[in-house]
Amino acid sequence: MKKKNIIIWAIVVVVIAIVGYFSFGGGQKKSTNKTVTIGIMAGVKQDDAIWKEVSKTAKSKYNITLKFKKFTDYTQPNKALSNGDVDLNAFQHYAFLNAWNKANKTSIVAIGKTVITPIRLYSDKVKKVKDIPDGATISVPNDATNESRALFLLKNAGLITLKKNTSLATVKSIAKNPKHLQIKELDASQTARSLSDVTAAVINTNYAQAAKINYKSAIYVEPVNKDSEQWINIIAANKKDKNKQEYKDVVKAYETAKTKQTIKKQYGTAEIAAWDIKLK
Repeated sequence: MKKKNIIIWAIVVVVIAIVGYFSFGGGQKKSTNKTVTIGIMAGVKQDDAIWKEVSKTAKSKYNITLKFKKFTDYTQPNKALSNGDVDLNAFQHYAFLNAWNKANKTSIVAIGKTVITPIRLYSDKVKKVKDIPDGATISVPNDATNESRALFLLKNAGLITLKKNTSLATVKSIAKNPKHLQIKELDASQTARSLSDVTAAVINTNYAQAAKINYKSAIYVEPVNKDSEQWINIIAANKKDKNKQEYKDVVKAYETAKTKQTIKKQYGTAEIAAWDIKLK
Protein backbone atom coordinates (compact mmCIF):
# COMPACT_ATOMS: atom_id res chain seq x y z
CA MET A 1 0.00 0.00 0.00
CA LYS A 2 2.84 2.31 0.85
CA LYS A 3 4.52 1.52 -2.45
CA LYS A 4 1.25 2.23 -4.29
CA ASN A 5 0.95 5.65 -2.61
CA ILE A 6 4.51 6.50 -3.59
CA ILE A 7 3.72 5.66 -7.22
CA ILE A 8 0.54 7.79 -7.15
CA TRP A 9 2.39 10.77 -5.68
CA ALA A 10 5.16 10.37 -8.23
CA ILE A 11 2.58 10.51 -11.04
CA VAL A 12 0.97 13.61 -9.50
CA VAL A 13 4.33 15.36 -9.27
CA VAL A 14 5.11 14.56 -12.91
CA VAL A 15 1.69 15.82 -14.06
CA ILE A 16 2.10 19.06 -12.10
CA ALA A 17 5.56 19.54 -13.54
CA ILE A 18 4.31 19.00 -17.10
CA VAL A 19 1.36 21.37 -16.64
CA GLY A 20 3.62 24.01 -15.17
CA TYR A 21 6.16 23.55 -17.95
CA PHE A 22 3.62 24.20 -20.68
CA SER A 23 1.72 26.86 -18.75
CA PHE A 24 4.81 29.00 -18.41
CA GLY A 25 5.89 28.53 -22.01
CA GLY A 26 8.69 26.04 -21.49
CA GLY A 27 7.20 23.41 -23.75
CA GLN A 28 6.12 25.65 -26.58
CA LYS A 29 7.56 28.56 -28.45
CA LYS A 30 6.25 31.79 -26.97
CA SER A 31 4.64 33.95 -29.61
CA THR A 32 6.11 37.46 -29.69
CA ASN A 33 4.44 38.54 -32.89
CA LYS A 34 3.10 42.10 -32.75
CA THR A 35 0.91 44.00 -35.18
CA VAL A 36 1.43 47.74 -35.61
CA THR A 37 -0.94 49.84 -37.72
CA ILE A 38 0.53 52.90 -39.42
CA GLY A 39 -1.42 55.78 -40.96
CA ILE A 40 -0.02 56.94 -44.31
CA MET A 41 -1.24 58.90 -47.31
CA ALA A 42 -2.86 56.99 -50.15
CA GLY A 43 -1.99 56.82 -53.81
CA VAL A 44 1.82 57.01 -53.79
CA LYS A 45 3.28 53.87 -55.36
CA GLN A 46 6.84 54.84 -54.52
CA ASP A 47 5.98 55.09 -50.83
CA ASP A 48 4.19 51.74 -50.99
CA ALA A 49 7.40 50.17 -52.31
CA ILE A 50 9.41 51.69 -49.48
CA TRP A 51 6.97 50.50 -46.82
CA LYS A 52 6.96 47.03 -48.38
CA GLU A 53 10.70 46.86 -47.78
CA VAL A 54 10.32 48.17 -44.23
CA SER A 55 7.60 45.58 -43.57
CA LYS A 56 9.97 42.78 -44.58
CA THR A 57 12.59 44.01 -42.13
CA ALA A 58 10.07 44.51 -39.32
CA LYS A 59 8.78 40.95 -39.77
CA SER A 60 12.09 39.17 -40.20
CA LYS A 61 14.09 41.04 -37.57
CA TYR A 62 11.51 42.06 -34.97
CA ASN A 63 8.58 39.72 -35.65
CA ILE A 64 6.33 42.74 -36.15
CA THR A 65 3.57 42.72 -38.75
CA LEU A 66 2.93 46.14 -40.22
CA LYS A 67 -0.54 47.10 -41.36
CA PHE A 68 -1.44 50.35 -43.07
CA LYS A 69 -4.42 52.63 -43.02
CA LYS A 70 -4.39 55.04 -45.95
CA PHE A 71 -5.79 58.55 -45.92
CA THR A 72 -6.53 61.10 -48.64
CA ASP A 73 -6.77 64.18 -46.43
CA TYR A 74 -3.84 65.55 -44.43
CA THR A 75 -6.14 66.37 -41.52
CA GLN A 76 -7.02 62.70 -40.99
CA PRO A 77 -3.87 60.80 -39.87
CA ASN A 78 -3.30 62.79 -36.68
CA LYS A 79 -6.96 62.54 -35.73
CA ALA A 80 -6.77 58.78 -36.26
CA LEU A 81 -3.64 58.58 -34.11
CA SER A 82 -5.18 60.60 -31.27
CA ASN A 83 -8.33 58.46 -31.44
CA GLY A 84 -6.39 55.20 -31.36
CA ASP A 85 -7.48 54.13 -34.85
CA VAL A 86 -3.80 53.76 -35.78
CA ASP A 87 -0.74 53.11 -33.62
CA LEU A 88 1.65 55.38 -35.52
CA ASN A 89 1.55 57.63 -38.54
CA ALA A 90 4.12 58.67 -41.12
CA PHE A 91 3.07 61.51 -43.40
CA GLN A 92 4.14 64.83 -41.87
CA HIS A 93 7.20 66.91 -41.09
CA TYR A 94 8.12 68.56 -37.78
CA ALA A 95 6.62 71.92 -38.75
CA PHE A 96 3.24 70.38 -39.61
CA LEU A 97 3.21 68.39 -36.38
CA ASN A 98 4.10 71.40 -34.24
CA ALA A 99 1.34 73.46 -35.85
CA TRP A 100 -1.14 70.58 -35.45
CA ASN A 101 -0.39 70.05 -31.76
CA LYS A 102 -0.73 73.77 -31.09
CA ALA A 103 -4.03 74.10 -32.98
CA ASN A 104 -5.60 70.89 -31.69
CA LYS A 105 -4.08 70.68 -28.19
CA THR A 106 -2.75 67.18 -28.87
CA SER A 107 0.38 65.47 -27.61
CA ILE A 108 1.77 63.72 -30.66
CA VAL A 109 5.55 63.32 -30.80
CA ALA A 110 8.16 62.30 -33.33
CA ILE A 111 9.87 58.98 -32.58
CA GLY A 112 11.83 58.57 -35.82
CA LYS A 113 12.82 60.23 -39.08
CA THR A 114 11.99 59.09 -42.60
CA VAL A 115 12.77 61.42 -45.51
CA ILE A 116 13.07 65.02 -46.49
CA THR A 117 11.58 66.10 -49.80
CA PRO A 118 13.28 69.33 -50.85
CA ILE A 119 11.03 71.89 -52.48
CA ARG A 120 12.35 73.55 -55.59
CA LEU A 121 12.25 76.80 -57.50
CA TYR A 122 11.21 76.37 -61.13
CA SER A 123 11.08 78.77 -64.04
CA ASP A 124 10.08 78.78 -67.69
CA LYS A 125 11.63 82.22 -68.12
CA VAL A 126 15.16 82.01 -66.72
CA LYS A 127 17.79 79.29 -66.36
CA LYS A 128 19.55 80.52 -63.23
CA VAL A 129 18.56 82.30 -60.01
CA LYS A 130 20.92 85.18 -60.79
CA ASP A 131 18.96 85.84 -64.00
CA ILE A 132 15.72 86.62 -62.15
CA PRO A 133 15.08 90.28 -63.05
CA ASP A 134 14.17 93.21 -60.83
CA GLY A 135 10.46 93.31 -60.07
CA ALA A 136 9.90 89.67 -61.02
CA THR A 137 6.89 87.81 -59.68
CA ILE A 138 7.47 84.56 -57.79
CA SER A 139 4.57 82.37 -56.73
CA VAL A 140 4.67 80.51 -53.43
CA PRO A 141 2.22 78.23 -51.58
CA ASN A 142 -0.13 80.17 -49.32
CA ASP A 143 -0.58 77.70 -46.44
CA ALA A 144 1.40 78.61 -43.35
CA THR A 145 4.03 75.86 -43.30
CA ASN A 146 4.70 75.71 -47.04
CA GLU A 147 4.78 79.49 -47.44
CA SER A 148 7.35 79.68 -44.68
CA ARG A 149 9.35 76.94 -46.34
CA ALA A 150 9.20 78.73 -49.70
CA LEU A 151 10.40 82.01 -48.19
CA PHE A 152 13.30 80.25 -46.46
CA LEU A 153 14.17 78.76 -49.85
CA LEU A 154 14.23 82.24 -51.41
CA LYS A 155 16.39 83.37 -48.50
CA ASN A 156 18.86 80.55 -49.04
CA ALA A 157 18.88 81.31 -52.76
CA GLY A 158 20.07 84.83 -51.91
CA LEU A 159 16.95 86.57 -53.21
CA ILE A 160 15.64 87.94 -49.90
CA THR A 161 16.57 88.13 -46.24
CA LEU A 162 14.26 87.43 -43.32
CA LYS A 163 13.93 89.20 -40.02
CA LYS A 164 16.09 87.85 -37.21
CA ASN A 165 14.71 84.89 -35.24
CA THR A 166 12.00 84.16 -37.81
CA SER A 167 10.68 80.60 -37.46
CA LEU A 168 7.37 80.63 -39.33
CA ALA A 169 7.90 83.10 -42.13
CA THR A 170 5.28 85.17 -43.95
CA VAL A 171 5.74 87.98 -46.48
CA LYS A 172 5.78 90.32 -43.48
CA SER A 173 8.93 88.53 -42.30
CA ILE A 174 10.93 89.75 -45.30
CA ALA A 175 13.63 92.15 -44.12
CA LYS A 176 15.36 92.90 -47.42
CA ASN A 177 14.11 92.39 -50.97
CA PRO A 178 16.87 93.88 -53.17
CA LYS A 179 15.26 92.76 -56.43
CA HIS A 180 11.84 94.10 -55.44
CA LEU A 181 10.28 90.70 -56.01
CA GLN A 182 6.52 90.41 -56.04
CA ILE A 183 5.48 87.39 -53.96
CA LYS A 184 2.29 85.82 -55.28
CA GLU A 185 0.60 83.57 -52.72
CA LEU A 186 -1.38 80.68 -54.19
CA ASP A 187 -2.85 77.39 -53.06
CA ALA A 188 0.03 74.90 -53.17
CA SER A 189 -1.77 72.84 -55.81
CA GLN A 190 -1.87 75.89 -58.13
CA THR A 191 1.80 76.88 -58.03
CA ALA A 192 2.75 74.52 -60.87
CA ARG A 193 -0.03 75.94 -63.06
CA SER A 194 1.22 79.44 -62.40
CA LEU A 195 4.57 78.86 -64.12
CA SER A 196 3.44 80.38 -67.41
CA ASP A 197 2.28 83.56 -65.66
CA VAL A 198 5.19 84.25 -63.31
CA THR A 199 8.95 84.45 -63.55
CA ALA A 200 9.45 81.58 -61.13
CA ALA A 201 7.44 79.38 -58.75
CA VAL A 202 8.25 77.48 -55.59
CA ILE A 203 6.56 74.11 -56.05
CA ASN A 204 6.27 71.14 -53.71
CA THR A 205 7.64 67.97 -55.26
CA ASN A 206 4.34 66.09 -55.25
CA TYR A 207 2.63 68.89 -57.19
CA ALA A 208 5.55 69.16 -59.59
CA GLN A 209 5.29 65.44 -60.28
CA ALA A 210 1.53 65.68 -60.77
CA ALA A 211 2.12 68.45 -63.32
CA LYS A 212 4.74 66.33 -65.13
CA ILE A 213 7.51 68.77 -64.22
CA ASN A 214 10.90 67.09 -64.02
CA TYR A 215 12.34 67.92 -60.60
CA LYS A 216 15.80 67.99 -62.18
CA SER A 217 14.77 71.07 -64.17
CA ALA A 218 14.59 73.24 -61.04
CA ILE A 219 16.79 76.34 -60.99
CA TYR A 220 17.26 76.07 -57.23
CA VAL A 221 16.85 73.24 -54.72
CA GLU A 222 16.13 73.69 -51.04
CA PRO A 223 19.41 72.98 -49.22
CA VAL A 224 19.53 70.47 -46.40
CA ASN A 225 20.64 72.69 -43.53
CA LYS A 226 19.44 73.98 -40.18
CA ASP A 227 16.67 75.93 -41.88
CA SER A 228 15.29 72.76 -43.46
CA GLU A 229 15.43 70.59 -40.34
CA GLN A 230 11.80 71.39 -39.57
CA TRP A 231 10.80 69.90 -42.94
CA ILE A 232 12.12 66.43 -42.16
CA ASN A 233 9.32 63.87 -42.30
CA ILE A 234 8.77 61.73 -39.25
CA ILE A 235 7.20 58.65 -37.73
CA ALA A 236 4.88 59.90 -34.99
CA ALA A 237 3.21 58.39 -31.93
CA ASN A 238 1.06 59.58 -29.08
CA LYS A 239 3.31 60.89 -26.33
CA LYS A 240 2.15 58.23 -23.87
CA ASP A 241 3.29 55.51 -26.30
CA LYS A 242 6.64 56.95 -27.38
CA ASN A 243 8.69 54.42 -25.40
CA LYS A 244 6.85 51.27 -26.51
CA GLN A 245 9.47 48.82 -27.66
CA GLU A 246 7.55 47.60 -30.71
CA TYR A 247 7.22 51.19 -31.93
CA LYS A 248 10.94 51.76 -31.43
CA ASP A 249 11.54 48.59 -33.42
CA VAL A 250 9.39 49.90 -36.28
CA VAL A 251 11.65 52.95 -36.39
CA LYS A 252 14.71 50.70 -36.45
CA ALA A 253 13.15 48.71 -39.28
CA TYR A 254 12.72 51.91 -41.28
CA GLU A 255 16.10 53.47 -40.58
CA THR A 256 18.23 50.93 -42.44
CA ALA A 257 20.63 50.91 -45.36
CA LYS A 258 18.16 48.77 -47.30
CA THR A 259 15.41 51.35 -46.85
CA LYS A 260 17.81 54.07 -47.98
CA GLN A 261 18.57 52.10 -51.15
CA THR A 262 14.85 51.67 -51.82
CA ILE A 263 14.19 55.40 -51.35
CA LYS A 264 16.91 56.22 -53.86
CA LYS A 265 15.60 53.62 -56.30
CA GLN A 266 12.06 54.98 -56.09
CA TYR A 267 12.75 58.71 -55.93
CA GLY A 268 16.27 59.35 -57.17
CA THR A 269 17.26 62.58 -55.44
CA ALA A 270 13.70 63.94 -55.23
CA GLU A 271 13.58 62.51 -51.70
CA ILE A 272 16.47 62.01 -49.31
CA ALA A 273 16.72 59.56 -46.41
CA ALA A 274 16.77 61.87 -43.39
CA TRP A 275 17.70 59.89 -40.29
CA ASP A 276 21.46 60.27 -40.66
CA ILE A 277 21.88 63.45 -42.70
CA LYS A 278 24.28 66.12 -41.50
CA LEU A 279 22.67 69.52 -41.17
CA LYS A 280 25.06 72.36 -42.00
